[in-house]
Amino acid sequence: MIASESDAHRAIAEGVAAVTRGFGDDYWLARDRDGIFPDDFVRALADAGWLGITMPEAYGGAGLGVGEAAVMMMTIAASGGGFAAASAVHINLFGPHPIVVHGTEEQKRRFLPPLIAGRERTCFGVTEPDAGLDTSRITTRAVRSGQGYLIHGQKIWTSTARHADRILLLARTTPREDVARKTEGMTLFYAPFDRARIEVREIEKMGRKAVDSNQIFIDGLEVSADDRIGEEGKGFTYLLDSLNPERILIAAEAIGLGHDALARAVRYAKERVVFDRPIGQNQSIQHPLAESWMELEAARLMTFAAAAAYDAGRPCGPEANAAKFLAARAAFDACTRAVKTHGGMGYAKEYHVERLLRESLIPVLAPVSEQMILNYVAERVLGLPRSY
Repeated sequence: MIASESDAHRAIAEGVAAVTRGFGDDYWLARDRDGIFPDDFVRALADAGWLGITMPEAYGGAGLGVGEAAVMMMTIAASGGGFAAASAVHINLFGPHPIVVHGTEEQKRRFLPPLIAGRERTCFGVTEPDAGLDTSRITTRAVRSGQGYLIHGQKIWTSTARHADRILLLARTTPREDVARKTEGMTLFYAPFDRARIEVREIEKMGRKAVDSNQIFIDGLEVSADDRIGEEGKGFTYLLDSLNPERILIAAEAIGLGHDALARAVRYAKERVVFDRPIGQNQSIQHPLAESWMELEAARLMTFAAAAAYDAGRPCGPEANAAKFLAARAAFDACTRAVKTHGGMGYAKEYHVERLLRESLIPVLAPVSEQMILNYVAERVLGLPRSY
């Protein structure tokens, strides 16, 4: 088990682990090969009440904080499922947050219970092919039509779109050139995923095959005004409420993945005998693994510091970004070292570390690049001039 911050955190880790033990290495290797979405895994977590860990109790959730959610996601990622397991439920924890904070009472009662119970699935439609990290340049547009809106455009890297019932969708309601600030004029919708109006094209990728990533094309999607979250034109501001929790949870998942890779490397180093001694007796094997433990634990401390600040209502941008940066690097290094510890067998699927290494690139690249995090810290923490 990964060390946690409190008895309550340890209880969460034990409860989640009781579910994940039913889905071992063979299960996740099979999902890596066949690409089938882990429906039974998600259902098991839903039945055990974990999908609503951060949702208000009034709607069937547990009403806990991001710190508790981080423990949950760290445990899931460390179970052998890696990012395939974590990404299957990740959106439930941070995605609906704008609804919780800015939705009407009617919207909360309509949207949240089906997510918490696992009856509905959602996806996140923000990133676009030609906008990248500059969200102000999205071109998906929503035009007033009758009692609602008509939406046209496209999104990319929309995870779980093949299985989603709804989409949290950001679209421009006022052209960029007509707003005082470039982040104004974007509106957030929680829209039905109407497959007659949304085409889904899956993106083939190097890892996490069981959880689909997609480019979607929206052509005349009709959305009721009742499905608009908050005020028109303020959608980007609402999204900011979910950015720091997402970074914290991605960091927790990376740490879980890294600890799993490290544990596999340690077991192999104890068992593998070469020249009449276990290879783990050699400092050339010991030292990189010891370094990975220290890196992962340092990232864990930063992650829980960020989560504690967020849950207490304090600013946590520097901590959340630093946690994501440090955890991603620590996980990638741990997975690389795990493969090297296994030698040639590290390249074989039966030892699973090559699968973990492929997935460890996810937190390095997404949801925000290392370079943008470094820019943020340089400007917001160190007070250096903006570089872009």
